[in-house]
Amino acid sequence: MNAASANTAALSLPQARALQLHAQGLLKAPRRRSRRIDVVAAIERMRLLQIDSIHVVARSPYLVLHARLGDYPMAWLDEALADGRIAECWAHEACFVAARDLAVHRAWRERGSHWAQRHAERMHREHRPAMDALLARIRDSGPVLAADFPREDRGVSGWWEWKPEKRWLEAWFALGDLMVPRRERFQRVYDLAERVLARLDPPFAPSLLDSAQLRRHFILDGVRALGIAQARWIADYFRLKPAVAAHELAPLLAEGELLEVAVRGWDVPGYVHRVHAAELERARGGRLRATHTTLLSPFDPLVWDRARALAMFDFDYRIECYVPAPKRRYGYYVLPILHRGALIGRLDAKAHRDAGVFEIKALYLEDGVEPTPRLASELAAAIARTARWHGTPRIRLARCRPAVLAPVLRAVWKAESA
Repeated sequence: MNAASANTAALSLPQARALQLHAQGLLKAPRRRSRRIDVVAAIERMRLLQIDSIHVVARSPYLVLHARLGDYPMAWLDEALADGRIAECWAHEACFVAARDLAVHRAWRERGSHWAQRHAERMHREHRPAMDALLARIRDSGPVLAADFPREDRGVSGWWEWKPEKRWLEAWFALGDLMVPRRERFQRVYDLAERVLARLDPPFAPSLLDSAQLRRHFILDGVRALGIAQARWIADYFRLKPAVAAHELAPLLAEGELLEVAVRGWDVPGYVHRVHAAELERARGGRLRATHTTLLSPFDPLVWDRARALAMFDFDYRIECYVPAPKRRYGYYVLPILHRGALIGRLDAKAHRDAGVFEIKALYLEDGVEPTPRLASELAAAIARTARWHGTPRIRLARCRPAVLAPVLRAVWKAESA
């Protein structure tokens, strides 16, 4: 612990949570109606927005934004991509990033620093003639979708059964030769990177940072996005290898880029980016208060690191959509419930858009969470907001734990619809 941090009071865990929620844009509900610019601002704040195509409820990137922006048109995210204000690249996983941040991500990829790059290089070695012909077609004839290429084995489907052209398009995307200028029904449109880069706003300029400078950049950006972080959590945010250790952070502390903070109950220090210095003091003084209640995507940055979610929120969360059904504990697409600075439960949901029904197959409060009237009221309102935003305003609740919560929720929904 350095001298500066030794003279300051340790944060309580709820205060550390408030600081992280502030950094992530989840401390309070939005105070005004969202605007188009808020989509890019939210991505800039998180530093990235992970992409996932599962849509039993809204696809993950839209749901992550809803937790922060409230009721906004999903088309705004698509428009931001088409307008060149955000771009797709490999970061934590496949992500949207702000256009102004794309240069450092491309520079990092060019150094072979992501598994997707290495996998794509291997694929190109094994399928060079076909991949080169595909790239030449796009250069000559313009953008394509994977759907433009009929598959011969029409009986085969599934995530791991992509047709060859889809795999090759994805490999060129990972290599940086192709980019995504827009999406059609959430399907990627692929075009030459040079044509997409020319349309970015602000204009694209290659990064001149070397490998060490890029790693430093992403370490700082990871801490900034997290608000407060233990050293062992930092690498995961941008998939850095090797893991970040305390000795690597010492120069950043000495330069004042990072602040070292004690958190009661932690056996290691926390790190805070200098841009959050004022909020750190507010948190320390108990003036940073979490009041937001919302549903989170399984791929929300707040919960995607299982070890971090457990240490920060005492919330053991596993994304079970990739787990065989017999081994699932809570359900297929389980949304964590954030309530006033705590992760107090989870629900397994499905939006039946044609019928206008938001189905909650199961809702679970965490052990020890008391279903107080305020919690029930604010949880019911959060679920109703999410359901209306989906265009599925009728809510159908099946299983609920504790069971006494179910009639309270139903009563709130009935009163609101009357």
